Formats: sequence, structure tokens, C-alpha cells
Amino acid sequence: MNMPPKTEHSLSLRAARQLRRTRGFYQAGALLWAAIALWTGSTHPGSRQMWVSLLLMVVFTGLLTTVSWWLHRVQKALPRTPAHHAAPRRAATPDHVHA
Repeated sequence: MNMPPKTEHSLSLRAARQLRRTRGFYQAGALLWAAIALWTGSTHPGSRQMWVSLLLMVVFTGLLTTVSWWLHRVQKALPRTPAHHAAPRRAATPDHVHA
């Protein structure tokens, strides 16, 4: 079985975490610009502001799609088992205390 080095695994985990944050940002941007486009379209149909809002919504949706695709690829590359973390600390008991 060919396993990636630990540094590659931790880089993949960090990349996935960063992609999730970025995906949330692009989701918020796409929703915000969609709401602004709807509002502008209802108050000033066909205006330049409406078209700019629609363009920005399309840009954020494209970025969201790209980041989601990258995240999917990174998650597929990660092993299914959880990462090995340090062993839990044992309670320190003094040597001179006996039961």
C-alpha cells in the first residue's frame, strides 16, 4: 500500500480546511449578489446596476463551483482513516504516594 508522507497528508488537510473556508466566502458572495440583483432588477429593471450585480453573481458562482470541485478532489485524495494525533496525557501520580 502506497501511503503519502506525513507532511503531504498535513498539507492536504490544511488545503481542505482552507478550501472549506473559501467555499463559505464564495457562497455568501453569490447569495449576496443574487439578492442585490433581484432587488435592483425589481426596482430598476434593465439598469447597469442590475447587470453588474448579475455579472458579479455569475463570477462568484463560478468561483464557488471551482473551489467545490477542488475540495472534492482534495477530499478524495485524503485517506479515510482519521489522522494520528498525540497520545492522551496520563495523570501524573507522585511516586511516594501509595494506596
